Amino acid sequence: MNDRIKLIRKALGMTQEQLAQHLGIGKAALSMIETGRAGVSARNRNILVQELNVNPEWLDGGKGQMFNAEPDLTAYRHRTDNSLPLQSVPLYSIEGTAGLVPLFTDSARMKPLNYIHIPNLPKCDGAIYVAGDSMYPLLKSGDIVLYKQLGSIDDIFWGDMYLLSLDLDGEEYITVKYIQKAERDDYVKLVSQNPHHADKEIAKSRIRALALVKASIRMNSIR
Repeated sequence: MNDRIKLIRKALGMTQEQLAQHLGIGKAALSMIETGRAGVSARNRNILVQELNVNPEWLDGGKGQMFNAEPDLTAYRHRTDNSLPLQSVPLYSIEGTAGLVPLFTDSARMKPLNYIHIPNLPKCDGAIYVAGDSMYPLLKSGDIVLYKQLGSIDDIFWGDMYLLSLDLDGEEYITVKYIQKAERDDYVKLVSQNPHHADKEIAKSRIRALALVKASIRMNSIR
């Protein structure tokens, strides 16, 4: 099966990073699968079959056509925005803005801590520091993520990484997760990079704010 994963990715016109995000795994993990050093999990097999229309008989034994239906390749080929030669991205403090909801609602009135200047990056609306280890080792607490706000959960690309504000019993919980389809239409599945964090399905109605993670900056402490 492993050698057919690369064929699927090539047929979809996806990079390793794009397919890895869609599967909710790291790029290194996908590379190990494609080269036969790791197996395909049942969860990843289900994503390939259910979301990407891969023929299970072809996936398991190479029989029949690769896809049950013609895949919409444009959904993957046009995922990346045009890069800007240079932009100044405002870096915010979540504590100073009282959360993502007021930041996204009225960012013009929020005072940034500073500005990040990065060339050749897709348009970003802002940046914040990451807390927690749910995306470790891809992200660690104290790293910076640069984001593009989304107006609706319907605008997401399944499998990409998102910055979310969730309503947990009236309290705001801010996290970075991969978002995948759930079995129920009114739910989504939040997937961590850290294998010690279990996948969690939540109601779409509990998502108060949403942004696509466009880039990240690793912050290393110097002692």
